[in-house]
Amino acid sequence: ALIYPVLQALDFNTPSYQQNGNTPILYRSVMARFWLEYLNGNTSLVPLLLANNHTALDRTGVPEAARAKVDWTRLLPQSFQKDFHRVSPAQGSAQVVEELPALLDVRAAPLLAEEEVLRAVPPAYIMTCEHDVLRDDGLMYAQRLEEAGVAVTRDHYEDGFHGCMVFSFWPAKFTVGTRSMWNYIRWL
Repeated sequence: ALIYPVLQALDFNTPSYQQNGNTPILYRSVMARFWLEYLNGNTSLVPLLLANNHTALDRTGVPEAARAKVDWTRLLPQSFQKDFHRVSPAQGSAQVVEELPALLDVRAAPLLAEEEVLRAVPPAYIMTCEHDVLRDDGLMYAQRLEEAGVAVTRDHYEDGFHGCMVFSFWPAKFTVGTRSMWNYIRWL
């Protein structure tokens, strides 16, 4: 069960990052910093991650096969792509992937797993929220799992936001929090 999952650090400009980058509770820049802290990287690299400098097509550090696994123009339904465009990497000399190869490690970024690995995943529950930078990670992973033949239950909340499930009880009760919690429990 994946609840608003973090699944990749190769593209910080998916439509959900573009749409929700400055939306509380989880900001785009904070997510990039979290990745660097999690992988014991230098947090001064945040601006390069946000500019997608680490995945520029002229860089040798990121294989084309890895880039294809986060190709939101193929993996996301058209309704999630409207009004968004692929952001070209900014120019820069930093070799982020060379400094932090763990960005490509499927243990940290399951979205990058090969299809034969995905085929071994048990039936999955993936919850995503419209107002969350991580929305597209979950949607793309669900699509990749389904393409690999894995049974996936997708639970998307148009009125949801990152962390909404914890807002299920007083004093901070939201209907989306209660709904998401009970839908997850039913699935479980």
